Amino acid sequence: MDGNMPNIKNWVVVYPVYINSKKTIAQGRRINVSKACENPTCAEIGDCCTHFKLPFAIEIDKAYPRDFMQRGRVRVLLKKDDGTLFNPAISSRKQLMLRIAELVPRHPGRTKKQEPASASNAGTSKSGKGGKKKR
Repeated sequence: MDGNMPNIKNWVVVYPVYINSKKTIAQGRRINVSKACENPTCAEIGDCCTHFKLPFAIEIDKAYPRDFMQRGRVRVLLKKDDGTLFNPAISSRKQLMLRIAELVPRHPGRTKKQEPASASNAGTSKSGKGGKKKR
């Protein structure tokens, strides 16, 4: 950001879990599955904030309380100090999450990465005899 870091303590927090279509509401998803995206990363969320011209800060050392293996969260500033919105189209945390979830699947680093991942998975699954199946 800039030299004098604003007080990010009262910025909105977005954990990737909030918009992850692979998670259930009990696991922390905050928006509808149909609107959520698959396994978003903090970097992708940050890029979306840049797209919306919203100031943000990625906190890598933080973890999601319900699933501490999920590292990282993004703090986003929705309103300026005087209470006006940075982006008039995004007035709430919920709107922010929905808009980010819309953008993440179209993230430039994403479309290329996902197909090879699923193809290589199929190749590594071992065929042949697996564990005991006698009854």
